[in-house]
Amino acid sequence: MAVPVKLKDLVEELTLQFDEGALYLNRQTGEVVYIRPEELRAAEENEPLEDFPEWQHANIRIAKDLLDTDHYLPLPTKFDIHEYHVMERFCASVEDADIRDDLCDAIRGRGAFRRFKDSIQAYGIAEAWYRYRDSPARDSGCVV
Repeated sequence: MAVPVKLKDLVEELTLQFDEGALYLNRQTGEVVYIRPEELRAAEENEPLEDFPEWQHANIRIAKDLLDTDHYLPLPTKFDIHEYHVMERFCASVEDADIRDDLCDAIRGRGAFRRFKDSIQAYGIAEAWYRYRDSPARDSGCVV
């Protein structure tokens, strides 16, 4: 059974996220957990809890559960979210209405990044995307 999660809580967690770790949503409880790389590595390598400070024990146990079950859903990083918004602005900047509509459809839902990449390749506008993505002008509404 799905557990309701407040979007406000997710957004708050994502904005407070540190660069080195990852956030996961527990599908059963709705809890968001932050796992550091060393905690995940400890779980993967089955290292003894005694080798770590007490404050990391709970997260190492969660990391083991994360690896052994499908109870956890990885949440996007703040970098993923920023990239998605840049893709949205790029799609809106495309002058050809048919291509623009197809690109906007491609970035909706699961698999958006892959579909977007496939679409820009199919339309031959990948170079325009990379120029847009890497340009400070992307925030000024530059047109492709």
